[in-house]
Amino acid sequence: MNSEIVFNKDADSGIYVMKVFHSDVSTLWDHFTKSDLLDRWWAPQPWQCETEKLDFRENGIWHYAMKGADGERHFAFVQYGEIMQHRSISWTDAFSDEKGKIDDALPKSTWLIGFTGIDEGTRMTFNIHFNSTEEMHKIVEMGFEEGFKTGLNQLEDLIIVKSLNR
Repeated sequence: MNSEIVFNKDADSGIYVMKVFHSDVSTLWDHFTKSDLLDRWWAPQPWQCETEKLDFRENGIWHYAMKGADGERHFAFVQYGEIMQHRSISWTDAFSDEKGKIDDALPKSTWLIGFTGIDEGTRMTFNIHFNSTEEMHKIVEMGFEEGFKTGLNQLEDLIIVKSLNR
């Protein structure tokens, strides 16, 4: 059974998400910084994530596609900000085309992802900020809450299976 996910939307155009994983920080860090691992959980099933390019470093990028079962593809572009090894990652996320050109008609968000070692494993926090409350609501209406929770549970399941196979 998956651990609880806290998902709070605030009136000031932000979303806070928290989940505890029964795994060490370095394992979770790898699942956020290596394309072969990201691609295994980032998209909520039945969608799949396909990384076009990942350059994990400050000012680097992650360009990826969410691919549907019917072949439909939606692209996103992440620009990394400050990275504190095994502690936090900040990035700006936007919708893009297949070449990585940002789609200014769709919402953008700024993320701060925290990795904190605790007795139970790792507490992950996600502080996601939008340019406006309207942009936050648009993302939520597009299914972000359900999709992101599904992805985090897929990550948890993936880590559990890996630990059982050791």
